Amino acid sequence: MMSTPTGTSIPSEFAGWWRITETETWSSKSLDMLGSALISFTGYEYDQMSGTGSASLGKDGRLRGRIKINDGDSSTFMAERTTAPKSPIPDPPSYRDKWRR
Repeated sequence: MMSTPTGTSIPSEFAGWWRITETETWSSKSLDMLGSALISFTGYEYDQMSGTGSASLGKDGRLRGRIKINDGDSSTFMAERTTAPKSPIPDPPSYRDKWRR
């Protein structure tokens, strides 16, 4: 088991980085708009979001689950194990900038 900064434990079969490859809500193109869509079970978050979710590990080694973002969308997902990003994930563009002229 991996221990997080808050002292909670992450089961070793989930610990690490996962690349989201499929969802029921967002297309693959939308997922990777700002870079690879990743889930971190490391205790250290790059692009923090609040919400709830659940996940289970399939016999094929892929992670399957559901995420619900607070005040946002929810979706099922499928993810494959990957390595940590080489640099922090950049902040998304501001929605305010979208409306500036």
